[in-house]
Amino acid sequence: MTTIRCASALVLASFLHSLLLAKSEPFIGINYGQVADNLPPPSATAKLLQSTSIEKVRLYGADPAIIKALANTGIGIVIGTANGDVPALAADPNFAGNWINSNVLPYYPASKIILITVGNEVMTSGDQNLMTQILPAMQNLQNALNGASLGGKIKVSTVHSMAVLKQSEPPSSGRFDPSFSDLMKGLLEFNKDTGSPFAINPYPYFAYRSDPRPDTLAFCLFQPNSGRFDSGTNIKYMNMFDAQVDAVRAALNSMGFPDIEIVVAETGWPYKGDSNEVGPSFENAKAYNGNLISHLRSMVGTPLMPGKSVDTYLFALYDEDLKPGPGSERAFGLFKPDLTMTYDVGLSKGTQSTPAVPNTPAVPNTPAAPKTPVTPATPKTPATPKTPSPSNNGTWCVPKSGVSDAQFQANLDYACGQGIDCGPIQSGGDCFEPNTVASHAAYAMNLFYQNSARNPGACDFLQTATLTSKNPIFDGGIL
Repeated sequence: MTTIRCASALVLASFLHSLLLAKSEPFIGINYGQVADNLPPPSATAKLLQSTSIEKVRLYGADPAIIKALANTGIGIVIGTANGDVPALAADPNFAGNWINSNVLPYYPASKIILITVGNEVMTSGDQNLMTQILPAMQNLQNALNGASLGGKIKVSTVHSMAVLKQSEPPSSGRFDPSFSDLMKGLLEFNKDTGSPFAINPYPYFAYRSDPRPDTLAFCLFQPNSGRFDSGTNIKYMNMFDAQVDAVRAALNSMGFPDIEIVVAETGWPYKGDSNEVGPSFENAKAYNGNLISHLRSMVGTPLMPGKSVDTYLFALYDEDLKPGPGSERAFGLFKPDLTMTYDVGLSKGTQSTPAVPNTPAVPNTPAAPKTPVTPATPKTPATPKTPSPSNNGTWCVPKSGVSDAQFQANLDYACGQGIDCGPIQSGGDCFEPNTVASHAAYAMNLFYQNSARNPGACDFLQTATLTSKNPIFDGGIL
């Protein structure tokens, strides 16, 4: 009976995942920068976006051609004001009103404008005058929207870099820089009062650049790793994205704003760079973006915000060939100007992202006692239709021979850290026996694969797993 329950659990996980994919994915957005001279026409871009699961686009300005091209597509649009416009917006309510009259009213609601971002990373710009002008600029734009009866339909916010945090590790210690705490509190009061989000730009890529160890790379790319333990919450974090977002959550909570929604305004990974840059590669970029999309689709959320996915705008739609700086700055695009994919992360409708695993070193071959990974509680699965019968033509992910206990433990920590239900292999669970790290890891690895819609890339585990068409059910619940 135990093995039947364990098998049913995996079939149900796969079934629920297919139901999830049939629904919309409003949490996936993309940044559409225009510092380039080779971009396709906005009409072609609008058609491209409609062929993908991307449901929101962030512009850094308010290009009328793009806004018009996105009319009647249902795609949410974020428009922005330049940092140079902030002083006038702050000083003159009429300027703010004219901005709304020119950039919003002619296009809304056919063009689904959902958010206006005022400036970009102003709070860490070092320009004290500009920093003090952000809030009044936001207030004037909000008042102009209210005057046009759009106050409850289009939100106003600003975008921050991760440098607004003075401390971010471990995530539970996340705190804003006290040097501008009064200004930040005013902005957060505005976010709370208007229901607008706190927009942040977390980049695990930059974290890896400052700490280029193999384990850090795996942690940043959502790949098997030993995790990082937060003693403040007793949570083991298995990826940098969750850690960075939860550090922001902790900072907001510490300021007394637990209900402000977080939006990831930018995150990405470059696929190439200069010879002296650490981290850029096709392999790493595909792994980060593909695994991030899979993580968002899992709806597991972050440890401090479980059960939902944070709205996340990938960086970026296209390369921007005129951007200054190192080569990586011009190599973030997921699509080429000819509208083909730079690399496939599963954004086309009807496809899944297939995680890519770079050649990171395996865990040393040392003995390890089986231990259940410390992970946040998995949200309860809602009531679902009757569990379908196991298919005779399925595939399963099984460990290869010769895998060490240490590697099994790393695989177990990783798989359970991605939000799958590891309850059955907890003490007292249906699949707890036999109580070995190999048995528990085999269960978790296969469940992770099934929950990833049976993408072959989800059955790699640093080349310690393989696919089989034979259902590997053994006594005691091992799959």
